[in-house]
Amino acid sequence: MSTRTTDLTIAGAAVDSGAGRADDSDGRLYRLRWWNFGVGLVLAVQAVLIAVLTNSFSLPVNATFMNGPPGSKPSLHHLFDIATGWGVFAFLVISAGALLIIASPLAFGWYKRNLLLGRNYGRWIEYAISSSIMIVLIAQLVGISDIAALLAIFGVNACMILFGLLMEKYESADDPHWLPFWFGSFAGVVPWLAVAIYTWAPGLNVNPPGFVYGIIASLFVFFNCFAVNMVLQYKRIGPWRDYLFGEKVYIILSLTAKALLAWQVFFPVLSK
Repeated sequence: MSTRTTDLTIAGAAVDSGAGRADDSDGRLYRLRWWNFGVGLVLAVQAVLIAVLTNSFSLPVNATFMNGPPGSKPSLHHLFDIATGWGVFAFLVISAGALLIIASPLAFGWYKRNLLLGRNYGRWIEYAISSSIMIVLIAQLVGISDIAALLAIFGVNACMILFGLLMEKYESADDPHWLPFWFGSFAGVVPWLAVAIYTWAPGLNVNPPGFVYGIIASLFVFFNCFAVNMVLQYKRIGPWRDYLFGEKVYIILSLTAKALLAWQVFFPVLSK
């Protein structure tokens, strides 16, 4: 048995002694299956509602290309538009699909085995895509339109999430070194700095609508709640001594953050 498995002792709580504890762990694992299924279904319904009700609102993606030797004034070009409603649909349906696949007979055994080792690769892979789409949409809402900037924001956010995967893969809960966590935290700050600069617009007289401030504040809090959940898991504080409790919190946070962004964008922008 690996050190990782021994340290976590069936996700922090289950391999105690006797069949009763094992049965309890098995029951909690199957309840998590239904959490994945239920939350996946809720997200799927919201994705369908967005697809049916959204309008054609879109935001531009631009690029500035060289128009002569280096140092000459660049030429601004409009490349294409991203339909905001379909961007919202994309992160909802990706998250819903991932959760429903995990709950299915196809992947539940794999999910269960990984939970017993204190990790969930499926979660990090899904977050790397869905949360990166979310931060790109937020960046567009505050006026970031350059294709290089949007690609960088997507990539840096995905790297932040993948550092979380590395944390679970390589760090022992008994003696975590936290290096992947701190690297991920550094990467995660960068997109929000860009969003803050464009919202603040230092030296300029700009006035973003109130709902933009609401989106930035609420989603910044929720993005950081995922990091807090990981810290509580690795420090084994209170109910987070049990890895399965932290997994349930991740599912709830994912639902809340995605639904919050979806409907905060829908009502002021996509329903008109």
